[in-house]
Amino acid sequence: MAAHQVQISAVVSEETRALLDEAAEARGLKKGHVIEEALLHYLHALRELPSDVIIPSRLVLTETSGRVVVQQVLHPREPTDAMKALMSGEDGDDVPT
Repeated sequence: MAAHQVQISAVVSEETRALLDEAAEARGLKKGHVIEEALLHYLHALRELPSDVIIPSRLVLTETSGRVVVQQVLHPREPTDAMKALMSGEDGDDVPT
């Protein structure tokens, strides 16, 4: 038995529309299916995960914080031992925090 379907409307950017078109076409899926699966995935994550682990797809920065990010990208610091252990997949039990 098929679930009752309703139509919703949303305004998205041209870039998002192009990405949707590309993803649906590449996988041979209908856009409605891709949207529903993505929306269900997102809503499930919101329900199941703590809010502090949900990373927004877009971050809004002030001009000042944007300048800080640019400087950190242009002049990165050396990674800490803890970061090296994390990125290498080591257990990290012996790494001080």
